[in-house]
Amino acid sequence: MLLPQEIIRRKRDGGELTEAEIAGFVAGIANNGISDAQVGAFAMAVLLRGMTTAETVALTLAMRDSGEVLDWRALGVTGPVVDKHSTGGIGDKTSLILGPLLAACGATVPMISGRGLGHSGGTLDKLEAIPGYRAFADRDTFIRVVRQAGVAIVGATADLAPADRRLYGIRDVTATVESIPLITGSILSKKFAEGTQALVMDVKFGSGAFMTGLDSARALARCIVDTGNGAGVPTVALLTDMNQVLGRTAGNALEVAEALDFLSGRAREPRLAEVTLALTAEALVLAGLAPDQTAAGAMALARLNDGSAAEVFARMVAALGGPQDVFAPGVLPQAPVQRTVFATQDGFLTRIDARAVGLAVVRMGGGRTRADQAIDPRVGFSAFAGLGEPVGAGQPICTVHAADQAAAETAAAEIAVAVSVSDTARQIAGPVHERVA
Repeated sequence: MLLPQEIIRRKRDGGELTEAEIAGFVAGIANNGISDAQVGAFAMAVLLRGMTTAETVALTLAMRDSGEVLDWRALGVTGPVVDKHSTGGIGDKTSLILGPLLAACGATVPMISGRGLGHSGGTLDKLEAIPGYRAFADRDTFIRVVRQAGVAIVGATADLAPADRRLYGIRDVTATVESIPLITGSILSKKFAEGTQALVMDVKFGSGAFMTGLDSARALARCIVDTGNGAGVPTVALLTDMNQVLGRTAGNALEVAEALDFLSGRAREPRLAEVTLALTAEALVLAGLAPDQTAAGAMALARLNDGSAAEVFARMVAALGGPQDVFAPGVLPQAPVQRTVFATQDGFLTRIDARAVGLAVVRMGGGRTRADQAIDPRVGFSAFAGLGEPVGAGQPICTVHAADQAAAETAAAEIAVAVSVSDTARQIAGPVHERVA
């Protein structure tokens, strides 16, 4: 392998690195044989010069192989191993529904998830709103729960893709987070280390997404799909709209409650249903559990309606330390203060700044401004109206859930600025915009 500084120089000058050179550099990241300064310089060179698909595949596989790679066949699991990942949004609780739904359809789902990042919520933070839920299980517990329930949604252990953990931390402080090859390698290396055999990606665009523009979201989706398939893991991506709250809630416990209502059949908001079922159908076809999207959608809907998916979710929660009956009343914590935000004029809801909604949740304590900060799982928004829906003066747009009256008033004022009502209705497209395969 070339010296680290020579690899950095070649990438800085636009050269293409070999698989062996990338593997050697990643090994140095994992074993601290390469300094933070060199890792940061490499990340900046990749940000500015990019990577070919072959280079991105090599980077992803090298980071995957920097730690343990789970082999579910060797662990006695026979069902197809499949997973889903989202690039993050506001009110996105699809993983809470999709994971147990896939397991109810016969898939094995070892879902490695993360905490909230910036203005977006995190799946692990949502699940930790359930009393007792252990979002960071040890390896043996993770394997046991996957075997028992068919799905386990947990955080990554230190043994999975350790090179990515160090590279991500350095990217975070060197203004290189936005690099599409590095984003792709970070996502896929952890997914491949968990042993997934097929992957469906939810790449979001719009005001509440990290990739706000459709072109940048499409570029990320294309890179992920090409890299996943190049690495031998069948991968499909859906581009989905994040210009409003997905579902009716934003905030950890509130989103879990909405997911429980969805699984139990008490309420299924149409946009959330469309995104969740579309992703589920893609995963089932990739896993070989259904011949086409129509059959896959019918299978998923049947497993929702007969209660199978809800039973799987309950088993997973209990096995990871949560209550024996997570669907029982009063399980989730509730905020002491609730305040309704009302429309000030008649018309139609034509704008929602979804990023502002996410930041309002963070400011109420439902997200972090420091990595070591505890969050309040109770706070957020419920009953959020959707784009295009008619509202009248004095009618509710959403309900604020806050820890105290002052926080509720501040959040209500932020929502009043984040939404617009117009006299003229406009056509609102469905949430699933495009398929990348």
